[in-house]
This record gives sequence, C-alpha cells and structure tokens, in this order.
Amino acid sequence: MLHGMSTTVEPSSERSADEVNEEIRALWLRSGGTLSGEQREEYQRLVQEWASARPQPARAA
Repeated sequence: MLHGMSTTVEPSSERSADEVNEEIRALWLRSGGTLSGEQREEYQRLVQEWASARPQPARAA
C-alpha cells in the first residue's frame, strides 16, 4: 500500500521569522558565503521555516 507524502511545510518550532532569519544569517557567516551540500539543505529548511513563521506583533518604541 502506498502512502502519499505531505507537501505542506510544517515549521519545526514556534520561532519568529526574526529568530529564523538570525539563524540564516549565522549560517551564511559560518560558510564564508559558499554553502556546502549539507549547508544548502539546512538553508532550504530554514527558508521554509522562515516563510511559515508567525509574524511578531510590532513592539512599542
């Protein structure tokens, strides 16, 4: 019996887009601007998580 794979992107946590963006920036800094195959996979996962992250409410200044 075959089972279909879900194509829905599920966030791995409840992190904000800002938190995920910081991790993406750190990945690029660690890589020196060139991603290895494994880093590229992590980057793609992070971008998907970032895109599905809940927006944070604006903070009062």
